[in-house]
Amino acid sequence: MTVVGVTVIYNMVQKYQSPVRVYKHPFELVMAAYERRFPTCHLIPMFVASDVLEEETSEDGSTHKIERRCALDVDAPRLLKRIAGVDYVYFNQKNTLNRKDRTLHIESHNETFSNRVIIHEVCSYSVHPENEAWTCFEQSASLDIKSFFGFESTVEKIAMKQYASSIKKGKEIIEYYLKELEDEGITHVPRWTPSSQPLPEPRPTTLSGSSGVLPSLPATPAVSDPLATDAKESISHDAKQDSCALQGDCAVEIQAGTPEDKLDADYIKRYLGDLTPLQESCLIRLRKWLQETHKGKIPKDEHILRFLRARDFNMDKAREILCQSLTWRKQHQVDYLLETWTSPQVLQDFYTGGWHHHDKDGRPLYVLRLGQMDTKGLVRALGEESLLRHVLSINEEGLRRCEENTKVFGRPISCWTCLVDLEGLNMRHLWRPGVKALLRIIEVVEANYPETLGRLLILRAPRVFPVLWTLVSPFIDENTRKKFLIYAGNDYQGPGGLLDYIDKEIIPDFLGGECMCEVPEGGLVPKSMYRTAEELENEDVRLWTETIYQSASIFKGAPHELLIEIIDASSVITWDFDVCKGDIVFNIYHSKRAPQPPRKDPLGAHGITSPGGNNVQLIDKSWTLGQDYSMVESPLTCREGESVQGSHITRWPGFYILQWKFHNMPACSATNLPRVDDVLATLQVSSHKCKVMYYTEVLGSEDFRTACCDVQSLGSMTSLESSHSGFSQLSAATTSSSQSQSSSMISR
Repeated sequence: MTVVGVTVIYNMVQKYQSPVRVYKHPFELVMAAYERRFPTCHLIPMFVASDVLEEETSEDGSTHKIERRCALDVDAPRLLKRIAGVDYVYFNQKNTLNRKDRTLHIESHNETFSNRVIIHEVCSYSVHPENEAWTCFEQSASLDIKSFFGFESTVEKIAMKQYASSIKKGKEIIEYYLKELEDEGITHVPRWTPSSQPLPEPRPTTLSGSSGVLPSLPATPAVSDPLATDAKESISHDAKQDSCALQGDCAVEIQAGTPEDKLDADYIKRYLGDLTPLQESCLIRLRKWLQETHKGKIPKDEHILRFLRARDFNMDKAREILCQSLTWRKQHQVDYLLETWTSPQVLQDFYTGGWHHHDKDGRPLYVLRLGQMDTKGLVRALGEESLLRHVLSINEEGLRRCEENTKVFGRPISCWTCLVDLEGLNMRHLWRPGVKALLRIIEVVEANYPETLGRLLILRAPRVFPVLWTLVSPFIDENTRKKFLIYAGNDYQGPGGLLDYIDKEIIPDFLGGECMCEVPEGGLVPKSMYRTAEELENEDVRLWTETIYQSASIFKGAPHELLIEIIDASSVITWDFDVCKGDIVFNIYHSKRAPQPPRKDPLGAHGITSPGGNNVQLIDKSWTLGQDYSMVESPLTCREGESVQGSHITRWPGFYILQWKFHNMPACSATNLPRVDDVLATLQVSSHKCKVMYYTEVLGSEDFRTACCDVQSLGSMTSLESSHSGFSQLSAATTSSSQSQSSSMISR
């Protein structure tokens, strides 16, 4: 097309490959049915006429060649036809029938507008390689639109429509004429032999009757019509749809011994599902490309199809991520994971997940009691790599179970359902290295197991869930997030709940069902099983050496304080700290006044240096509690060795101060003298020094509200606030301040 005096070339090449169509009839009988499609076919209304241009038969009659000129009345907008100046489009079709080899080769190309649109189509009928009483049909085509009066995208859509229609109708047409032959008593056509006389060739007649002339059609312009592309493509695809040779490793149960580089249409429908012609074409072409270029094991068709679906059947994008995944699988020997991976005993005892029957759609069901899992303990006992490898083994097992269920239920099952019970989820689960490990696992799974999650049922989501969702959701693919159904409290027991997706007989006992679930109940991983930072570092797992955690020393009379400025009310302050030495008291304060620049006290109250940690004091000694600053949470006493996670939803903007201070042992109330136990405990804290490792993070109010809204909109959940954690082993009491009237959750 011409734009402002500049010629713009619209160059777009589309290629198509149809799966093999198998007719369970001998080749000669199929050929007799095929000939009945000419000169016209009432089953293809757009195919208005055909005329024989040239015909040739070999001396022994084994080979017959015929060239036809066919006319199509393409279903296109009238305006487009007027602009193009044609009512019909033409294409040429050359057929070569080899009776000796029992093959028919069909090659077509458009005549109308051939210098604007190039359509090339190749089809073939041949004897099935493993059953000579059956016939295979194969078809491939290409469409190259160079330019078409500014209607290139319209022409492409017309071509797609015609292609899809012809693929759908092609096999039906041959079977229609096979039935017609049977009704006429023709059920067998003898095979050609050198001594046999050649069969008389049926002479095609035209629509115009005895005149033998095509209906009056406009002269073909020097340029070829894209509509012709559609027309020609339509007929050739009709033929092609019946023919791509059968696949080997995937179709072995249907057609043993079929060539391994082909896919059978019946196999696709039985094992992969109903695909559009274009989706079938993408699958076949990507599989063929892998066979030609990829060194190593070719993935199964179900696996290739998942990557295509993940990229909406964009060939280039799907090929890119699939190749990256295949390289990853090879590097990490993932194909052999189920045979080589032995789950450590700590995972068998404390990892609260496992397979549990199947859902109503036949999908394997995986149950994860995340709220009961000591994620921090597992990461510290195993390291990130072992947890990742365990999750990968779960995904590999899921793929295997999908294959088994496909065979059992007799329909394609390509994904599984995951049921996640969050009863007991608390701030302990938001421990930063644990979240980091979770995000890495999500990233690896999203990249290498796309479209394997059919549905995610999240039950009994507690108040802390929006915080976790805010951290995790940006790393989850949008298509995956659409599969989430979230329920708070006992909402899952009502309409639209669990019974819509899982049979009553297999609902786990801990969710009120009668089915015993063998998923471990979890609990705290003993600290004796924790591995040291050095051990984990030797495995190239640097969770404990990263800089996200800071250390601080706390002295008697010299607390460590951290300033957090809040601009927007209803922001969420989260914290995570370990008490490495001594006992401390944790406080949160609010002040409208900005504290003076922090005072560092490296000597502490007793003139003792503070190696390896800072001591920062922000609250001026002249400040009065209740006037200059206020306490927004009740003090929390934390003992040596404890891990504490929590959050605070701010009510006002201003300055918030997190404080860790030395815990003074209470004196005996009767004598005001220290107790013996207190004295001994004090002696154990050398030089009256405590030490903490801490990490804090602020979630913006907008992000937090969005997370809450997203979570509520994902499922039937009406209120996250209505659900509370019940995991008493891992969760301390939820505290709230009457001063700030904000909610906080602290767990150890």
